[in-house]
Amino acid sequence: MATETSLRNRLFDDTDDIVLTLLDNMIWPILAIVVLGVLVFVPQTLRNFRGIQLLLWAAVPLGLLVLAESLCLLSGHFDLSIGSIAGFSAMFTGMLLGTCPSCWNVFQSPVLGFVIILTVGGTIGLVNGLMIAKVGLNPFLQTLAFLIIFEGAKTAIQTQPVTGLPGGYVEPGGTPNFAIGVLVVAFLLFGLMMRYTSFGQSVYAVGSDIKSAREVGINTDRLIIAVYTISGLLSAIAGLMLTGFTGVVPPLIGEGLVFQAFAGAVIGGISLFGGRGKITGALGGVVLIEVVQSALDNANLISATQIQMINGVVLLIAILLYSTQTKIRARILASGAS
Repeated sequence: MATETSLRNRLFDDTDDIVLTLLDNMIWPILAIVVLGVLVFVPQTLRNFRGIQLLLWAAVPLGLLVLAESLCLLSGHFDLSIGSIAGFSAMFTGMLLGTCPSCWNVFQSPVLGFVIILTVGGTIGLVNGLMIAKVGLNPFLQTLAFLIIFEGAKTAIQTQPVTGLPGGYVEPGGTPNFAIGVLVVAFLLFGLMMRYTSFGQSVYAVGSDIKSAREVGINTDRLIIAVYTISGLLSAIAGLMLTGFTGVVPPLIGEGLVFQAFAGAVIGGISLFGGRGKITGALGGVVLIEVVQSALDNANLISATQIQMINGVVLLIAILLYSTQTKIRARILASGAS
């Protein structure tokens, strides 16, 4: 009888482990189902290599923003300003480089342009981190303020597309294979960093319990500042890729992308409360969002004026999936503890 009970308990434990593993990797079966549905109903979206290449190319800026948001979420924080950082840094640098009538046209060096856009994004991220870690501002209020400030600053600088950018400056984002390579390498590097380095483990520790992280000797203030600085740098690179993708700096660059970034991270399994999630899952969330949007575009089901509404629906679905996942996980863990 005892042996039978032991076997039954072991079977339940194994089943729970399988369910928890599926929950942690929920994005991949969802992505597989969506891709299958697209192949059946909107086959032109993924019908050839060129179509897939265009889809992934368009996903590069969003992917970098999802990576930035995922890093913040894993640390137990979040960043509402990533889209405005991407837009402002791209607009500011574009005004320095561009030759349009209203551009400042200070220089034409692509290398200097790369340095400036990264400096602008990294500096804004650094200030975010300092205000949150050292001044003690709430991450929501701080990053919301910067979202509003830099959206307004971008519009104050220029209300027309910035043109006449040097070819070398737009080339990284304008070359599909290179841009896709940047995204893949970024996710690979951050995936390895989060799993195998002390910095990555410290991010998870702070996200799980910041007080316990302090007690074991982690400099939580320094880590939070580093996380937001990296988020700003990734946002700036996203702005650079957006510029290369379009060939100009449009006045609405970066707007609304923060909500897609949140959706991609959450659908990919990144916890809204920190300390749990995989960078690879976030990449799956990026691909899923881009596949859905490309399919809707190819099926002529949405217009440009409806994109923001669709983004909101995607974000709501992501939150519902996250809520369901969290409830199932809590139920399994509670039954295991009892």
